[in-house]
Amino acid sequence: MSSTLLEVTRAAHEEVEGLERLVVKDLQNVPPTSKDRLLQQHRVRNLIETIISTSEKLVEIYEDKDNARKDEIGALGGQTATGTNVFSAFYDRLKETREYHRKHPFGRFVDPNEDYEALLKEEPVIEFSGEEAFGRYLDLHEMYNQYINSKFGDVIEYSAYLDVFSQPGKILHKLKLTRQYREYMENLLEYLIYFFQRTEPLEDLDRKFSEVVSDFEQRYADGKVEGWENHGQDNGDVLSQDTVIDLDYYSTVEELMEVGPEKLKEALGASGLKTGGTLQQRAERLFLTKHTPLEKLDKKHFAKPSRAGEQNGSAKSKLESDSGKEIALTEAKVKKLCSLLEETIVRTKQNVEKKQALTYEEMEAEREEEETRVESESDDDDQQIYNPLKLPMGWDGKPIPYWLYKLHGLGQEFKCEICGNYSYWGRRAFERHFKEWRHQHGMRCLGIPNTKNFNEITSIEEAKELWKRIQERQGVNKWRPELEEEYEDKEGNIYNKKTYTDLQRQGLI
Repeated sequence: MSSTLLEVTRAAHEEVEGLERLVVKDLQNVPPTSKDRLLQQHRVRNLIETIISTSEKLVEIYEDKDNARKDEIGALGGQTATGTNVFSAFYDRLKETREYHRKHPFGRFVDPNEDYEALLKEEPVIEFSGEEAFGRYLDLHEMYNQYINSKFGDVIEYSAYLDVFSQPGKILHKLKLTRQYREYMENLLEYLIYFFQRTEPLEDLDRKFSEVVSDFEQRYADGKVEGWENHGQDNGDVLSQDTVIDLDYYSTVEELMEVGPEKLKEALGASGLKTGGTLQQRAERLFLTKHTPLEKLDKKHFAKPSRAGEQNGSAKSKLESDSGKEIALTEAKVKKLCSLLEETIVRTKQNVEKKQALTYEEMEAEREEEETRVESESDDDDQQIYNPLKLPMGWDGKPIPYWLYKLHGLGQEFKCEICGNYSYWGRRAFERHFKEWRHQHGMRCLGIPNTKNFNEITSIEEAKELWKRIQERQGVNKWRPELEEEYEDKEGNIYNKKTYTDLQRQGLI
């Protein structure tokens, strides 16, 4: 391998430079859809990881721990241990180089002058569940089940859980120290990291977490972490506050004895005094501390410390403190990820609330539409839009949502014979068409006025029959002698009965 070390170095440099040009060329293209943008980021991430691994190999070569590179460079200048001729060394090197390329004819080679359409159109495999809809929504159902079936959680709806899972500081402090809560937070953090890495592959999450850790250390030391403000107080301190007896209220030992043996025992133990003896002995021992400080009491009144017990208690306290700090740090990381995924969380809640108002059939149709939309989404005018449900096109040139299609009843067809058997889809469009030009033109051709009486009439025969009844009701076909009976004067002029009578009364006829 050492005989071709320089050739390996040259090929590695060439590969890194070519991949860098390829990354720049890919990032110069603006993805038309969210899916294409995500695929582009994963494609660039894979190229960057290849560059990093190749660069690490170059670093190892340049460190030259076994002096193989130094010996090979020396051999190029004729500096050989056996004193071989310079030309012989050159041809030996040429032969080794040709042999290397003969054995590795398919080494990856990236030339900026070549066409990289195949590499740029490569679609990395990204695993998303059906609920995640290719990174649009979070799938926290498993975390939700852990939450509602735990002691620290509440029985709430999934939509309400999406509001509280990012606020662990509201949970009681004593419940946070349990193993169940620690496992829940670890699983939640693991899922959020996995989701973030799939949806934002170019983000440096390690750098963001390092900032969180540095800020957390200072705030935790100052007791300013939400839900962990009293982390410096151990359980013994809290117990002593609850068990201390205020001796100012008692003037004699007899009065103090009324407190009871158990209360006296707890108070003595909190002060480090002996807890044994009768009720009166316990009261007398505790009453001594009313006028005498603990430092000045005789040592015979104090309990003998157990070295093993102190060590075990100290170790247990330290273990609980370290465990609490780890849980608090996990909470801080979860909050950071929730702030980075804030838009996704809001979008997930809106999607859940919308699904609650849909039937099972509508949810299935919506899911199929979402899948087809993700697969066929493109702004290319030449690309045929995939529309298996035959939904009407919206203002943006894409099929309208299925829930809107059902809301307006666009699956119902209404035909109008007066309009030449033209089809209207949806009740709203059908009612509106009676005032439109096509229906008005059909009514004029039939010689019928387009009034409100003819709304909902789509048959020609029904329209004619209705018009005939209206005319009969208004008296259009009745015999009216005063207007239709004809009279003739001496000169042969013809008048109707009313006009002839009026002229005759005037003496004009």
